[in-house]
Amino acid sequence: MGMTHTAKILARHAGRDYLEPGEIVICKVDLTLANDITAPLAIKAFREMGASKVFDPSKVVLVPDHFTPNKDLQSAEQCKVMRQFAKEQGIVHYYEVGRMGVEHALLPELGLVKPSDLIIGADSHTCTYGALGAFSTGVGSTDLAAAWATGEIWLRVPEAMKVTLYGRFPKWVCGKDLILHIIGKIGTEGARYMAMEFTGEGLKALSIDDRFTVANMVVEAGAKNGIMPVDEVTLQYLKEVGVEEFSVLQADPDAPYSEVLEVDLGKLEPLIACPPSPANVRPVRELRHVEIDQVVIGSCTNGRLGDLRAAAEVLKGKKVAPWVRLIVIPATQRVYLQALREGLIETFVEAGAAVSTPTCGPCLGGHMGVLAEGERAIATTNRNFVGRMGHPKSEVYLSNPAVAAASAILGRIAHPEEV
Repeated sequence: MGMTHTAKILARHAGRDYLEPGEIVICKVDLTLANDITAPLAIKAFREMGASKVFDPSKVVLVPDHFTPNKDLQSAEQCKVMRQFAKEQGIVHYYEVGRMGVEHALLPELGLVKPSDLIIGADSHTCTYGALGAFSTGVGSTDLAAAWATGEIWLRVPEAMKVTLYGRFPKWVCGKDLILHIIGKIGTEGARYMAMEFTGEGLKALSIDDRFTVANMVVEAGAKNGIMPVDEVTLQYLKEVGVEEFSVLQADPDAPYSEVLEVDLGKLEPLIACPPSPANVRPVRELRHVEIDQVVIGSCTNGRLGDLRAAAEVLKGKKVAPWVRLIVIPATQRVYLQALREGLIETFVEAGAAVSTPTCGPCLGGHMGVLAEGERAIATTNRNFVGRMGHPKSEVYLSNPAVAAASAILGRIAHPEEV
């Protein structure tokens, strides 16, 4: 029997010719990642286990992106711990405020992610890099510390779900709607510890930004990782970010899949994940009565250039409703600069939005958009659990960037065609 795309990558990194789902293997890692919340915990564990030097300073990435720019003394101390560790260890890929970005947008943009790589990060949305044909997954800070010391990680080979895509998106529908549709269909544990492997002729309709969005949110269905084959869209992106040397693996024709899901992209419509779960999905057209107080466009899910372009297309020449706060956060400095050159930032500011330096802040209720009791937000982020963006009695609705922009204008959940 053949192997899945995921199993092939794990086999290569475990020095094995063949792996079956359920096997536990020790794999060599190509890249490790931590942020200002998880790195201090990993550093503490690293020292407690008696380690003194990381296995390879060029394979450790440290990005202060969650509570930065520092929002208070505690976050400043967290970043200080990470900064000092980076200096002590000679970490090559440490990115300070002004050069950093939201980590899962930053690493691919810098050319640090390659097809067939094995990447772990102390952040659950590390699964984003599967958009480029890599195996990437989130781990705990203690596991990350062990990987820093040894260059290895233990993993159980996941079973796989095959997701076959057909057709093309209608206007105002994008990757966010696709992944919300899937999560709404299978639930938050529908792919628990599985590899979600995407395939089909419909992949051609997904831009690279769509692919990052889809891979980013597979964890919300419980998946261990999501992965897409390397095609012309992937190759063009890799060329643009300067990745030249890499290998390509793909699933065998007889690869074993525990489940198969088929999606016709042409039948999708703009969707909303209602609180308190990413699986509580309904069409925008059913929620036009829901008034909002805040809109956030950004995050590791939807803060890339394509996302900002979609939002600006809706906002051009319009004004944000007077009782609504619109916060726009380009995911990286490069995205920010290109958005500035294209006039997107001007569109946002003229509409009445606040535009922020890259940060994860509002997504996790950290800063730059914390919700008060009873407030509602619509956001292009990835989670809407109770209290996710602030007060436990606040609410978060998840959408694509165009829907978020339209909602900011009308002060309620809205379809872009309404504005």
